[in-house]
Amino acid sequence: MYQSPTRFCSALLQRDVSSLCCVSSSRLRRQSPSPPAPLRSHSPRPLSETGASPPPLHPVPPPPPHLAATELASGPGIASSRTACPMGNGTSRLYGAIAKTLNGSAAPQHPECLVPPDSEQLDPIDPKELLEECRAVLHTRPPRFQRDFVDLRTDSTSSHPPIRVMQWNILAQALGEGKDNFVQCPVEALKWEERKCLILEEILAYQPDILCLQEVDHYFDTFQPLLSRLGYQGTFFPKPWSPCLDVEHNNGPDGCALFFLQSRFALVNSTNIRLTAMTLKTNQVAIAQTLECRKTGRLFCIAVTHLKARTGWERFRSAQGSDLLQNLQSITQGAEIPLIVCGDFNAEPTEEVYRHFASSSLNLSSAYKLLSADGQSEPPYTTWKIRSSGECRHTLDYIWYSRQALHVRSALGLLTEEQIGPNRLPSFNYPSDHLSLVCDFSFNEDQERPL
Repeated sequence: MYQSPTRFCSALLQRDVSSLCCVSSSRLRRQSPSPPAPLRSHSPRPLSETGASPPPLHPVPPPPPHLAATELASGPGIASSRTACPMGNGTSRLYGAIAKTLNGSAAPQHPECLVPPDSEQLDPIDPKELLEECRAVLHTRPPRFQRDFVDLRTDSTSSHPPIRVMQWNILAQALGEGKDNFVQCPVEALKWEERKCLILEEILAYQPDILCLQEVDHYFDTFQPLLSRLGYQGTFFPKPWSPCLDVEHNNGPDGCALFFLQSRFALVNSTNIRLTAMTLKTNQVAIAQTLECRKTGRLFCIAVTHLKARTGWERFRSAQGSDLLQNLQSITQGAEIPLIVCGDFNAEPTEEVYRHFASSSLNLSSAYKLLSADGQSEPPYTTWKIRSSGECRHTLDYIWYSRQALHVRSALGLLTEEQIGPNRLPSFNYPSDHLSLVCDFSFNEDQERPL
């Protein structure tokens, strides 16, 4: 039986400010919302497939604040993070609302660090109700863009439900407000109170079985508590020296996060990888997890990463990619275990790191090439933004998969230039400068057996 999330989610999504902070009444959203705009996503998944009500999780709390960011943990838990003040615009209020709702008492106004609430106290929530909460908060914004799934099935069929994988650089809040300088994006469009609801709405619309995120700097106060109540198990691995920490009133370091539905998969092994380049440890990370399909007993590995950004770092990215491939070679027992790799590679298809993945002995293919007419070309863009330095339109995000063991049943189409609009991303319509990628995978028929 689901507990109605109205009290919890309203406080979480719309901010409960009583006894926590003084906020201008003009910025509060306590009025009755107008009817939410219809969600225009194509071919929604039946909510029964998501298995949103497994037993609650036991999240690992973050380490004491005296631990340095470089003291990184490995395994299925989390990595340590530096102490940091929360971002403004409602972060401390957000966590305070969670604590107040659950415990009936006000949380500290200036917490040293954000500790996730004990999930044993958190009952499951209905994803449809959470989606309605998000839409109520967003009622003054334009509706979500329509994106259609493209059916890519061939003659191969599977009697089992597909595995839906979502890849997304969600844009760290500290970077969006403090460093990225999106000159055409209104400041109000970047406010966390509503932007987090746009992110959640996108996730809830496509209902992934596995969610791979980059630039996550609100793991403990937003994504972990909410997604755990939707049935996901999560792992977070922050960058050792996150650029978010350079922003005043940040919410801690950003990093990669990986979530999977516990009703569909069991965790077999988890590895946090700090990538190296030219024998040096770098600031970029990856998470690799071996999962077992509960229904079929099949094993596969899912990995998420975020490589070094910016022009001039091509050789550095190539070295990071080679290090990641070497790690994955070991984790998958020499490609014996099927593999899916999601990430913001910060690399165009012309770069060496892309060629490394395409020619690896792991036998990987890029899923989004299948949307092209010849099946050989990547999309024209996965990120499109305007900074003070000019307009940037690049293909940087990928979902790689083991082509001998897996096939792509469908992939979510990208936004058109007309939908994105002349001011590009992010915007009031879309919360990130990167587009989300979503694919449905199935095991090939001759692979439908336990390893």
